[in-house]
Amino acid sequence: MPLEREVLAAFPAEVPIPSATVADALAASNAGTPRVLVVLDDDPTGTQSVADLPVLTHWDVEDFSWAFAHIREQQTKPAVYVLTNTRSLDPAEAAARNKEIVRNALAAADVVEGELRLGFVSRSDSTLRGHYPLEPDVIASTVAAETGEVTDGVVIVPAFPDAGRITIGGVHYMRGTGADAGTLTPVAETEFAKDASFGFANSEMAKYVEEKSQGRFAADSVIVLDLNIIRAGASAQDPTISAKAIADAIESATNSTPIVADIVTENDFRALALGLEEAERRGKKLLYRVGPPFVRGRIGQEIRAALTSEEAYAGNSPSLAGGLIVVGSHVGVTTRQLHDLTAEHSSARIIEIDVEKLLAAKTEAAADAYIETVVSDVVDALRQGDVIVHTSRLLIKTEDAAASLKIARTVSAAVVAVVNRTLKTFPPRFVIAKGGITSSDVAAHGLQIRHAIVRGPMLPGIVSLWEPVDGPAKGIPYIVFAGNVGDDQSLTQVTRKLSNTF
Repeated sequence: MPLEREVLAAFPAEVPIPSATVADALAASNAGTPRVLVVLDDDPTGTQSVADLPVLTHWDVEDFSWAFAHIREQQTKPAVYVLTNTRSLDPAEAAARNKEIVRNALAAADVVEGELRLGFVSRSDSTLRGHYPLEPDVIASTVAAETGEVTDGVVIVPAFPDAGRITIGGVHYMRGTGADAGTLTPVAETEFAKDASFGFANSEMAKYVEEKSQGRFAADSVIVLDLNIIRAGASAQDPTISAKAIADAIESATNSTPIVADIVTENDFRALALGLEEAERRGKKLLYRVGPPFVRGRIGQEIRAALTSEEAYAGNSPSLAGGLIVVGSHVGVTTRQLHDLTAEHSSARIIEIDVEKLLAAKTEAAADAYIETVVSDVVDALRQGDVIVHTSRLLIKTEDAAASLKIARTVSAAVVAVVNRTLKTFPPRFVIAKGGITSSDVAAHGLQIRHAIVRGPMLPGIVSLWEPVDGPAKGIPYIVFAGNVGDDQSLTQVTRKLSNTF
């Protein structure tokens, strides 16, 4: 494993850029016709890097109208997140959903008071799992069909430094932790690259693009914005130099040319944002395929400090009931976090959803009867304190991608049913959902959230708190916790902030 300091030695130092510099550039661009970024988030965890933005779990024209009105009336940063959950769908379903969302967003923008421009962001996983290049392709083709606007470039920025994912020299890495701190592992050598549905073989981003596009985009056709370009103004400490260098570098982009960007720090995100703003000012039409923090940098939002216990419940009266912690993800870090929480939170009741028993049920009635016993146990336990509901840790694998998604959906449907029936019987003090598909389905179906505001992170840079603004979960803090972020104690730390029995 290479050492980070040695890899970075070949590149300039970062250029310090205040978030206000990006915000000012954006405000200047928006002075005429305002632009809102519509972020199609393929699972809900992309909100962990932003604060005070609207979130939609439904995407009718009326839902976008609500979001655009909220942004205008509250004068928030110009972005809205749409929970697509497409990482849990097959390619045809994912394509249809992306198309529907883009069309409805454009329709809502057409009827809003005054003119409104939209930019589109395809937010996906910082470990490179997801429907690529399918989703940017569908967004680009739908925008072209609806507006006549042709996309010049698709900017690919998977980096998520808060969670240890960075891109240097066009190669995407994971930072080591613990005894391996200071080292870098190419992401194709991690467990995430072996994903049954979205596995991949290349850590070099240009080769990843060629691999995933099945040769449609050759590696040598990909524009690489390495740190020499991102940090071009380092010697003069002048971000305008970097902005010009970035815009110049993508001048040749046409017909959805892939553009990959190095990112190591928040300043790199801000330098990139200024460069992209300059390129768009010159007339470039861009889409974005990104990891979580990109939007924060692109809209000039300051990094939000982690919410305190008091802030988590601000404006609401917390219930005296126990909280509900739902764990569905099976990646290694989640299992370690679950072990730490159960060891530390001795008063919490632990209830397991037996996946093998669920999948073995011969009829829907048999599966439903099993779920009902779990709900009864959860409700009884919530009256006494916090409850940890987790799926059995034995991951049932198949080599078939479609079959893997079907198993994941069956398990997620059971988790949703448990949460929904519990909510209607005995509402918990808070809900934490661990895992991408889990947290998406719990939000949209388990808690029946339609509109929410992401208030900020529960831990620095990761794990977001949503405040539901409608539905049966209104007033209950909802914590969206990705499966692959945090250290072994992170789930315990978040639970401790919210619990009244820990």
